[in-house]
Amino acid sequence: MTGKQKQYDKIWQAFKSAIDRQTPVNLNESPTERLSRIQKLEANPEEWFAYYFPHYYSCNPAPFHKRASTRILNHPEWYEVRSWSRELAKTARTMMEIMYLTLRGKKRNVILVSNSYDNAERLLLPYKAEFENNKRIAQDYGPQPSLGQWENGEFTTKNGVSFRALGAGQSPRGTRREQYRPDTILIDDIDTDEECRNPDRIKQKLKWIEEALIPTRSISNPLLLIVCGNIIAKYCCVTELAKKADKHEVINIRDKTGKSVWPDKNSEAQIDRVLSTISYNSAQKEYFNNPISEGDVFKEITYGSCPKLKCCEAVVVYSDPATSNKDKGSGSTKSVLVVGYHKLKYYLYWVRLDQCTNATFVDWLYEAENYMKAEKVDTYRIYVENNALQDPFYEQVILPLIYQKANQTGQALPITPDTRRKPDKFFRVEGTLEPINRMGLLIFNATEKTNPHMQRMEEQMLGVSINAKNIDGPDALEGGCWLIKNNIIRKNTLYRVGKRITRKY
Repeated sequence: MTGKQKQYDKIWQAFKSAIDRQTPVNLNESPTERLSRIQKLEANPEEWFAYYFPHYYSCNPAPFHKRASTRILNHPEWYEVRSWSRELAKTARTMMEIMYLTLRGKKRNVILVSNSYDNAERLLLPYKAEFENNKRIAQDYGPQPSLGQWENGEFTTKNGVSFRALGAGQSPRGTRREQYRPDTILIDDIDTDEECRNPDRIKQKLKWIEEALIPTRSISNPLLLIVCGNIIAKYCCVTELAKKADKHEVINIRDKTGKSVWPDKNSEAQIDRVLSTISYNSAQKEYFNNPISEGDVFKEITYGSCPKLKCCEAVVVYSDPATSNKDKGSGSTKSVLVVGYHKLKYYLYWVRLDQCTNATFVDWLYEAENYMKAEKVDTYRIYVENNALQDPFYEQVILPLIYQKANQTGQALPITPDTRRKPDKFFRVEGTLEPINRMGLLIFNATEKTNPHMQRMEEQMLGVSINAKNIDGPDALEGGCWLIKNNIIRKNTLYRVGKRITRKY
């Protein structure tokens, strides 16, 4: 072995020896006493966990731990996503639950999946170590290592329970053991920061989970599926898997009142110490399931209540059609925004921002028109970005679709192309929006905060940097704010013509 391998082996042997030392047994116990004790322990899972895993069960569990285990142990067919903060023992608690089920014969075929095979094997090793070195398990359930397959990434106990590590994207074929298809799938640490920066990689991994991994199960036998992972990005495997789960539980290091959710383990002073050593964004991602895409310009977005739209001194519908005609992929995002100006403040009332087809973009324009009518706004313009690069696209693609929609609905739109010659996108966004945002004069509509389109806008705003690939939403918002700003300036500028002072509109 290399020097690094020898060092790792030394640590691993010490870990297994610690399990052996921390699980002493009573050799003088009679068979009747042992059987009675086992029955009592199995009837109370928390006592079972504490007896067989004292090295993990080092302090009293929190109420959410007990509730979670009750769900898992009482539902053979169950799908749960655990977005528990770091230091809340989501992996350790899951391991104790799975050991409880497999040692009692409730589950027979376990697959543990992670972002890579090496990581999956690392997460499976504690199971193997417990089977090899936990003297209490050996005394009550018999020696577990089998004479056949007993490797780090794949092993089968003497009782016929199989465990297998699998990296994301690997073929799950061959996971059937005798008549048992996988009845337990554990997904842990599936997301990586690098992959979350590329939505296509997340989509590919999700496709593998749903089309290759989960179908290894039997339809007629119940499957337990547990996903352990923090929300490290707005769009990641955890957020998407949670949408289909029976239960998605988000537990942060502190509760809504600002107190530790597990004070027996994590004191307020300890939490304060840890948070003081890392950035705000890191703390939000790792301990509060609130990932923030950090850019160079906007550190936070202000949400608030907006005045009635008809009370605004100026209202603009601004849109950017982009030139892509795709509703998914890595192309640019199209956008339609309703922006109002009132008492020095700019308000983003309504937004549509996503990758979509040209026809959907035109539908958004009509949705914005209907929004303005519902708000009883009489005078406004719908601007469509149409710079030199987009002019053929606007004339040949967008306008015909608008005319077609107008003929179908009998409703004409007050369209005005925005032909402004624009400098670099980043410098425009920074120059126009950063000052008013920093001064608290840029307000996002709080009633739209949960709207996916508004969420995409916030994410793009927070991600604005000189190297950012997608700031189409902030670019459109800059266009709307710039038009309002310049129109307000013109309306409030006095011009002298001879001896007469007049106002130019």
